This record gives sequence, C-alpha cells and structure tokens, in this order.
Amino acid sequence: MAKLKLTITMSLDGYVAGLPPSLENPLGEGGSGLHDWAFATRTFRSMHGLEGGETGLDDEHAARGTANVGATIMGRNMFGPVRGPWGEEPWRGWWGDEPPFGTPMFVLTHHARESLATDGGTTFHFVTDGVEAAFERALEAAGGKDVAVGGGAKTAQQYLRAGLVDELKIHVVPLFLGGGSRLFENLDGGPTGYELARLASSSAVAHSSFVRAAGG
Repeated sequence: MAKLKLTITMSLDGYVAGLPPSLENPLGEGGSGLHDWAFATRTFRSMHGLEGGETGLDDEHAARGTANVGATIMGRNMFGPVRGPWGEEPWRGWWGDEPPFGTPMFVLTHHARESLATDGGTTFHFVTDGVEAAFERALEAAGGKDVAVGGGAKTAQQYLRAGLVDELKIHVVPLFLGGGSRLFENLDGGPTGYELARLASSSAVAHSSFVRAAGG
C-alpha cells in the first residue's frame, strides 16, 4: 500500500532552515550546511548529474529517502523565494531547466498557476486547495508508489497535524543554526502516534526513522 513519507534534515537545535532566506542563501544563513552530508553521497551526486560520492551508511539512507517515490509534495518556500502573485515571468524553481526529481511535484500555494513542465521528466503542479487535495493528487500521480513530503517546516507541520504521515525520517546534523524555521512548532506538543523503527549514525549525521505505532 502506498505511503506518505516525510523526510527532512534538521539541525541539532531543531531548525530545518536558517534566517533570513535569500537568492544567495535559499535555506537562510548557514542553512546549506544542513545538507552537506547528503551532497557528499553517491546517491545525491548522481541525482544532480555529478560523478563520484561516498558510499556507506549515509548513502544508504539517502537512497532510502527516494526509493519507491512516485510523486513529491513541497511548500512554496521550498520551490522558490517569490511571494504573492506569480507575475508575468513566474519563478521556475531553484533547480534550473532540468530539476533532478524526474517525478510529478505538487507545490502548495495560495496563488493559482498553470503546471510547469521541465526537461528530464519533472512537472510542477500548483495546488491551491490545501494539503489533503495535494496528497490526493500526488497519490494518483504516483501510480501505486509512495508520496514524499519535502520542505519546508510549515508544510511538514501541516501534514503532521493532519495525521497523514505514515513514515517520518529525520536526519539530524551536528550543527547549531540558532534561529530559523523549527520543525516541531505548531504541533501541540509534537507529533504523536509514532514509534522508532531505525536509528543509525555516522560522524556527519544521525538517521532516525519512525513509523505509525500499532493502533496509531
């Protein structure tokens, strides 16, 4: 049965992005350091058309994050820095003409926009009627595969509050950001109904995987 999977990297003090975000620093001051572990792996380098990369524990967890994923949901903040109406020359995403995903992407937004097809098989669809509608559309597009939830923090929180997340994968890096977007805010005490399924750590990052508890 297809699952909704939330995979996200977090600093040791609980932030998934720093402040303030900008064109030069999409993840805010120091935020790019959250993903150094991922971009060192063979899996992520291959996704971005690069050669080489490390194998081993971190690479295994990077690969698990994309395994069997047929569609992805993201917030507008993850798609780009533009706010309000899209304008006459709308933003096309951080990833250039050929994004690395290769699957349908569903962007949560308050402003309607036509779908954006790019090279390499990635199409961005813009959803204005909420997280559940985005999930239903992504589930259909995934064709029986799983649906992934990307950033940012507000998008993750919405899906956790709605009780739609089946698996929660958190990668914690030994980095203090000191401010920014916290993952576990606005959740009335944090996510409930999950149990730890796997925990492993390298020198660069600790990987924890949670699944719905029995009866949850």
